Amino acid sequence: MLSQVEAPAAGRVFAAYGGIYIVASIGWMWWAEGERPDRWDLIGAVICLAGATVILAAPRSS
Repeated sequence: MLSQVEAPAAGRVFAAYGGIYIVASIGWMWWAEGERPDRWDLIGAVICLAGATVILAAPRSS
């Protein structure tokens, strides 16, 4: 469980994982299921990766 992880940034890591999971799911849909993603799928995936990047790479004050 995330609530039991002893890390100060566990929530950020979990949020970034969500972005990666969404992109991987779209890749699986295309590769394994043969359903090509449309532009809205791709736009949404880019937004999710951008959000994950902001969460992980934003400068933080200690």
